[in-house]
Amino acid sequence: MTAVTARSAPSPGWRGFLAEGHGPTLFAAFLYFAFSCCIWVLNGAMAPFISEAYGLTPAQKGLMLSVPIIAGALMRFPLGLLAQYIGRKNATLVEMGLIAVAMLYGWLGVDSFSDLLKMGVLLGIAGASFGVALSLGSGWFPPRHKGLAMGLVGAGNVGTAVSVLVAPPLAQWLGWQTVYAVAAAAILLPMVVMVVLAKEPPDVDSHASLRAHVACLFEKDGWAFSLIYGVTFGGFIGLTTFLPTYYHDQFGVSKVQAGQLTMLAAFMGAAVRVAGGWIADRWGGVNTLTIVLAVVAVALAACGFAGHSLVLTTLLLIVCFGALGAGNGALFQLVPLRWPTTTAVAGSMIGEIGALGGGLVPNAMGLARQHLGSYSAGFWLFAGLSLLMLGVMRVMQIRWTRTWAEKGGRARVHA
Repeated sequence: MTAVTARSAPSPGWRGFLAEGHGPTLFAAFLYFAFSCCIWVLNGAMAPFISEAYGLTPAQKGLMLSVPIIAGALMRFPLGLLAQYIGRKNATLVEMGLIAVAMLYGWLGVDSFSDLLKMGVLLGIAGASFGVALSLGSGWFPPRHKGLAMGLVGAGNVGTAVSVLVAPPLAQWLGWQTVYAVAAAAILLPMVVMVVLAKEPPDVDSHASLRAHVACLFEKDGWAFSLIYGVTFGGFIGLTTFLPTYYHDQFGVSKVQAGQLTMLAAFMGAAVRVAGGWIADRWGGVNTLTIVLAVVAVALAACGFAGHSLVLTTLLLIVCFGALGAGNGALFQLVPLRWPTTTAVAGSMIGEIGALGGGLVPNAMGLARQHLGSYSAGFWLFAGLSLLMLGVMRVMQIRWTRTWAEKGGRARVHA
């Protein structure tokens, strides 16, 4: 294992942070990830419209919403691998071009539920962006600032909030399939910004072997990170995708109101992600994740009992999403400490395995409603997984802090 060496005389404040990296690349990576997240959850944002158009059962809704998440998770590693060989900037441009083509298919080619599932696979192209975006944006920064840099790029999760806020009114106005056409045009903006502003970071050996690329999956640490990420980011994206359906079905709010309520929680998760990376840089990723997983478990368990109250459910979900966002930032503060020379692909692989957890959420919710008559069991299941991952992390962190991290999960500093 490689210990991480940080500079001994940090420059204070925001200007000092930017001076040690490359701000335009950070911004380009953020914008790219934000637009990708926005497009990734389009089916979730428009689910009440789609369900009405095709008369979907709860289980079919869950399947429809799970497909983009699972497809996005499975596409992350191939994109990360491509980025190692053609560069992260070039990989983002290839991906965004494919997203535009996929959106045109959604606009012109979706006529049935089976077509909708195919469209879900294509939406997964946008979901593949995570590992490359974080590595591109943080690649210019030293280890002690990578948590904050990754948190800032990861705040592109706010794209999910934008999607659930903007897509329903557009669907009501233009028709839900036309929203795909709007998305195809919108992706041109981050493409132009990427071309003009971004510079390829110098921090990765692009000729590393395939074995080195997947090394994290041959180690317990890689699987521990992936499973924890399955709760934090998997919970974030899975719940964001499903909540418009949940609000519409459970509380009878309008399709547009369901998106607005989901936006409150999703925005909190995206905003707190930056704080999560910043706190983890100073207090330690392990310490931060301990609190995160405990809060998520309590909030989700309480949601299972709060199905009678729209206000209480919304407040609990805002707390839950805030914790999930902080957890995402904290976990990816640890990744570059553990895999300093292969952060891009390690992050993509952890993202790929971990994001699969998000696919469980809509399926579990839909099946619980269809077979048990209530969504509560879905919330309780995910609360139990949060507690399980808390136990896994507390066992693993004993070795982590003896080998590649300081106590609590902070970066090791050498004079």
